[in-house]
Amino acid sequence: MARKVLIIEDDSNIAQLLHLYLEKEGFQTCVARDGGEGVETFHAFQPDLVLLDIMLPVMDGWAVLNDIRQAGDTPVIMLTAKGEVEDRVAGLEQGADDYIVKPFEMKEVLARIHAVLRRSCAEEDTGEKKLDFENLTINLDSYELTVNGQRVDTPPKELELLFHLASSPNRVFTRNQLLDEVWGFDYFGDSRTVDVHIKRLREKLEGVSPKWSLKTVWGVGYKFEVMTD
Repeated sequence: MARKVLIIEDDSNIAQLLHLYLEKEGFQTCVARDGGEGVETFHAFQPDLVLLDIMLPVMDGWAVLNDIRQAGDTPVIMLTAKGEVEDRVAGLEQGADDYIVKPFEMKEVLARIHAVLRRSCAEEDTGEKKLDFENLTINLDSYELTVNGQRVDTPPKELELLFHLASSPNRVFTRNQLLDEVWGFDYFGDSRTVDVHIKRLREKLEGVSPKWSLKTVWGVGYKFEVMTD
């Protein structure tokens, strides 16, 4: 069965180009021209992936992304004319899986779609995804982080990053490895994205337990360090 892609884009030329190219590549597509229509179409079409413009009429892309994230973890790639690092990081922090800056090449769009879908399928195949440490539970089945017995609101990518690190205690990951293995892309990413997510995780986990911690390995990357008796 063809994978379904929802295109939420108000520029008719870009929307038509994406529609024609993706249909030619074997995807089933649907196009929405504003944020309100995008939300309605998302729930009716139930896509495998969403290409979401930020600057939209009715509802902007951030509001649409928030609605999609409340419904589940359908992969979302943001389309934006803003190339600044802060805008890209903001999109990833709010739950986007990737971003594409306009103008873009269609080969890049396709590469990113395949990368995100591969990662999404890999997650579905891994079975139960729950890790327990002292005063800490990381649950990717329910996308919940529990600290000292209390649920802590955590954006999806932060939770996935923490789970990935904690799945291999004491292993050091470079920033590029984390971009590739958590976000599903390597050179497309920006290593500062990882730093921002680690900083936010540390704010949530500071002083929770002496038996584990998020450690920076200077000049290399990060690790989830577990103390041995």
